[in-house]
Amino acid sequence: MTKLICQRILLKLSGEALMSATGGSIDPDIVKRLAGEIKELSDAGLQVGLVVGGGNILRGAEKASAGLTRVTSDQMGMLATVINALAMQDALEHLGQPVRVMSALKINQVCEDFIKRRAVRHLEKGRIVIFAAGTGNPFFTTDSAASLRAIEINAELLIKATKVRGVFSADPEKFPDARFYACLTYDEALDQRLNVMDATALVLCRDNNVPLRVMNIFEQGAIMRLMLGEEIGSLIKRGN
Repeated sequence: MTKLICQRILLKLSGEALMSATGGSIDPDIVKRLAGEIKELSDAGLQVGLVVGGGNILRGAEKASAGLTRVTSDQMGMLATVINALAMQDALEHLGQPVRVMSALKINQVCEDFIKRRAVRHLEKGRIVIFAAGTGNPFFTTDSAASLRAIEINAELLIKATKVRGVFSADPEKFPDARFYACLTYDEALDQRLNVMDATALVLCRDNNVPLRVMNIFEQGAIMRLMLGEEIGSLIKRGN
């Protein structure tokens, strides 16, 4: 069997990745396809943690700018991530994959509370763990939650799955001549304000030496190829 480059990862999916092309908040076909790719990783022996954003349903910061208080709007955003986590859990279970949703907010009737040791135990038993409700605190993004959970479960790699193939100097859809970065340091990403993740998330990864890979989630099979050693997307790591 081909050797994987690591044994435990944290995959961060944006909520927008689940959206229908016609504008629906959750496209069952997209969720099913993503679930299939994630299950393939688990079947290969990889321990997979997953954080899904909630932007397809609600963005807390946007609601705050529209008049809601920031704390309330962020709490609404956390609940949106729980909805997405349950949708992904359902799709994985339909494929026969053991999975647990662990929430930073107490919602015991639909998912478990997040407890670090229990999460690690689930991973060791081959269960995919979906971390929902962000950090449980307002003012923190799901990017920060992904960095935090990656550190807590001792993930060897954090993968941010986006709609572009990696990190660019500017939005490649608006600026076709934008520079692509195959590899850079966290300090370079912060200094150049490349908007890879928010600054809190990047600093957490940098200070705890967690490498980050940014890649296109819509390129089918790309995550497995990455795990088998192919250079895909952009790698961000701590400098020497």
